[in-house]
Amino acid sequence: MLRVHFLYLLVYCLLAIGEIADCVGAGTLTVNPPEVTLQRPEATQQIVVYDTDSTGRSLDITRKVSIHIDPPDIAVVDERGLIRPQVNGKGLIVIDFADQRTAIPIIIRQLDNPVPISFHREIIPILTKAGCNSGGCHGKAEGQNGLKLSIFGYDARADFEALVLEGRGRRVSVASPENSLLLLKASARTSHGGGQRIEPESYRDRRLLRWISEGARFNANDDPASEITGIQIEPEQQILLGRETQQIQVSTIDASGNRRCVTNETEFVSNAASIADVDARGLIQASEIPGEAAILVRHLGHVATCRITVPRRGVKFVRPPENNFIDTLAWNKLERLGIEPSDLSDDATFVRRVSLDTIGTLPTPAEVRQFLNDPSPKKRSGLIDRLLERDEYVDYWTMKWLNILRADQLTISPQGAVAMQRWLRDGFAHNRPFHEFATDLLTVQGNTSAEGPGSFYKILNKPDEAARSISQLLLGVRIECAQCHHHPSERWSQADYVGLAGFFTGLTLKKLPNGEQSLVSFGGNDLPHPRGGEAVPTHALGAAPADFSKVSDRRRALADWLTADQNPFFSKAIANRLWSHYFGRGLIEPIDDIRDTNPATNPPLMEALASHLRDVKYDVKAFTRTLLNSRVYQLSAISVPSNIDDQQNFSHFIQKSQPAEVLLDAISQSTGVPEDFNGWPKGYRAIQIWDNHMPSYFFRIFGRPVRTTVCECERSNEPSIAQALHLLNAPEISEKISHRHGSVRKLVASQLSPAELIDELYLSTLSRFPTDTEQALMIQAFSENDRRAAAEDVLWSLLNSKEFVFNH
Repeated sequence: MLRVHFLYLLVYCLLAIGEIADCVGAGTLTVNPPEVTLQRPEATQQIVVYDTDSTGRSLDITRKVSIHIDPPDIAVVDERGLIRPQVNGKGLIVIDFADQRTAIPIIIRQLDNPVPISFHREIIPILTKAGCNSGGCHGKAEGQNGLKLSIFGYDARADFEALVLEGRGRRVSVASPENSLLLLKASARTSHGGGQRIEPESYRDRRLLRWISEGARFNANDDPASEITGIQIEPEQQILLGRETQQIQVSTIDASGNRRCVTNETEFVSNAASIADVDARGLIQASEIPGEAAILVRHLGHVATCRITVPRRGVKFVRPPENNFIDTLAWNKLERLGIEPSDLSDDATFVRRVSLDTIGTLPTPAEVRQFLNDPSPKKRSGLIDRLLERDEYVDYWTMKWLNILRADQLTISPQGAVAMQRWLRDGFAHNRPFHEFATDLLTVQGNTSAEGPGSFYKILNKPDEAARSISQLLLGVRIECAQCHHHPSERWSQADYVGLAGFFTGLTLKKLPNGEQSLVSFGGNDLPHPRGGEAVPTHALGAAPADFSKVSDRRRALADWLTADQNPFFSKAIANRLWSHYFGRGLIEPIDDIRDTNPATNPPLMEALASHLRDVKYDVKAFTRTLLNSRVYQLSAISVPSNIDDQQNFSHFIQKSQPAEVLLDAISQSTGVPEDFNGWPKGYRAIQIWDNHMPSYFFRIFGRPVRTTVCECERSNEPSIAQALHLLNAPEISEKISHRHGSVRKLVASQLSPAELIDELYLSTLSRFPTDTEQALMIQAFSENDRRAAAEDVLWSLLNSKEFVFNH
């Protein structure tokens, strides 16, 4: 035994001075960290053991190796590689795997005289990990059962006072630490409505007990060098094959550069659990579905992201043709993931898809025939050009932005809604660059009923409301969380929230003699911090304090910053918003939640699109042409075996529910019977109606936005039983099908044969000819019923098909 210990001591000495020879094995095992030092009784250290495969890829094999500590009494290690100290001493952590062996030194010290525990650095993470300060427990606005904590521990001082000073001090007893209510309830030693949140005798339990025994101090160490300045995670990115695992390690970095493992005290959340999920201790489990997942790592307000790539094995990738840079970057990503793209969509599918997406209108049978018969190899790009010049393009995109800009006629008045509609229509009709739209929105003044976006500020009549809506709308950044506390998954603080709101101070609505209102901007001021009360210099997100010396309207300074080429948010937000409309989901999803911890599924493509939008000077039509001419947009919605599970990399077209207005117009067009909108002239289409409160059961069940937020998530695209029953049984639909002036009556009265009549119905609804099987099936209706009833049955069945309701 003495000889064995001498050997380990020799190895330890060699490791400690950096002369690691082959004395413990000649394999490829590596251990992170290369040495372990534990200086507190409750300290832990997560180690990760790596091996290298034949391709040079590092594999986490921690849970497959044998780990023991020599001497065995100084520390313990569990099956996942988490080490806990037992007594002071020095030794080795020895790892065996197959015929390989390696060892790293371990030092345990100060267990009998540890650094005192600070509440804000070491107790807050325990409360957060246990869920005590979450929104479902004591962190909600009203607290829980008399105890209120700040959400995620953002206000450590207030939490300290709540636990130690409030409730007559009954929650923490320095005189009798083991009888403290905080300790007893958290461990369920006494009745607790939230159940057991901390296991008795665990490191969390022992740390709480020691903190109370030491006097329950807020900050036991006033040395500024001990303040945590950030966190470091390893690995920051990793490739995992199906069912492989990877342990994340998290360390805090203090002002003096010291590191401390906090893996077991950190929160982990996956943004794509179906691809790679993560447990409470940071162990990532890859699924069999190829793609990428970002693991959010959060500790004491510091956040980081571990990016996991899960490729599909055994796929021979054949690179398809490339129409533009979108295809190049998309194929790069798919090739890396081992996902094959679907084939190109056929012409009939493309003409229907691009028409619905671009102008919100079905192509007519004549337009479909013309496109199908066009022999030109450039007919798709020609069709795109023609659609972008259609009046329906103006109508459709005006409707979309009326919804996003919350043009609720009951709030901003009918005159205000019409004024905004006219401003939008004029801009889209003249293809006004989008950064000019944004500037108008930010700097508008004058009569809110005059043509323009002035009525927007009748809704957002408080500086903070305007700030968070503009941020979400034009920057793609959700800052509302920072209103009450530091953003839980981003760097934005309360100071950033009120700093942005400062741009919208000085705005007021003045009554005019005719009863209308005028938006006026005068002066303005910096706003106070919601907690400290000190004035926060007005500043844009991530920018220096604004200079108002050359502007009379504070919003002008914001507009100049927002539309500058170096702005990190604006072009990305607008490019992602447009991409999402045409491709069915954003590269960043949700589209208005852009942050480092919610990365794009294809970062190079996202950056290239943002750059392209700047290069074309925010010309929306030019940018749209690039999107629609890409092969990625024109792919079929029919999956191939390797991409059937892919929902984030655009390997095939994502089928989309048609918006309520577009679907109603499609039904009206297919039946040849315009919708009768109450109070509107005959012939108006749904995409032209600005009145969002016009009674319509169809709009309600098919999810037309109510315009209460700037979030596009207001529009419900989820199919429902109510929708299916309405299409099947609604008398309004039946009346359109059988209308005496409708398309069925006209076709029945024509000289068309039943087969030709069926062709026409398919072209008017699905924008394609029926297959031979479909034609044979539908023709039976004409042998069993009279001509009119048969035609009505065919049209009814087509209107109720998934192919009609969805854009594919």
